[in-house]
Amino acid sequence: MPSADKTAESGSPPKEPSPSQWTVYILECADKSLYTGITNDMERRLDAHRTGKGAIYTKTRSPLLLRYTEYHDSKGSALSREAAIKSLTRSAKLALIAAQPRPAQVNK
Repeated sequence: MPSADKTAESGSPPKEPSPSQWTVYILECADKSLYTGITNDMERRLDAHRTGKGAIYTKTRSPLLLRYTEYHDSKGSALSREAAIKSLTRSAKLALIAAQPRPAQVNK
């Protein structure tokens, strides 16, 4: 089992990655398709996707919405998990997204 932060299983909100961690993420594109990728700098990678400098797949599918994140201690572990998620059906990916706890929202 990879050493990922199992936020969906623990029930706690996703923690922020350390600089040495890798993030597996799922984006929802404007056409409702799902894109899965990895990065060690989520802000930079999202900016690249949103400015058309990320993956070719997302270049013409803006706007993009970050729907899922999962953290891994190594690039190899993140790549393995990315491949596993990519092999899931769309409904299984949506279930994975739905199972991830969201940070508490504060009403003001």
